[in-house]
Amino acid sequence: MKALAIVLTAFLVAIQAQLWFGKGGLARGVQLRAELREQAEANEKARARNAQLQAELLDLREGLEMVEEKARMELGMVKPDEVFVPLRR
Repeated sequence: MKALAIVLTAFLVAIQAQLWFGKGGLARGVQLRAELREQAEANEKARARNAQLQAELLDLREGLEMVEEKARMELGMVKPDEVFVPLRR
């Protein structure tokens, strides 16, 4: 009976050691939770960017004002009767 208790205790210690220090142990679980949190934040930022791009696409499809604004801001478009004055920021 005493030998059985020693064997069972050894198994229990081995199982606990795997839980705490093994390949899929607690430290790995904490690391995976941190990675999951970081990925969730990155996903939220991507969702916000996608929503912004979707709104911009809708504006581009609906009117020419947005096209003109983008051409002015990104390409430096100037109409024939306008004078362009660059401002430094």
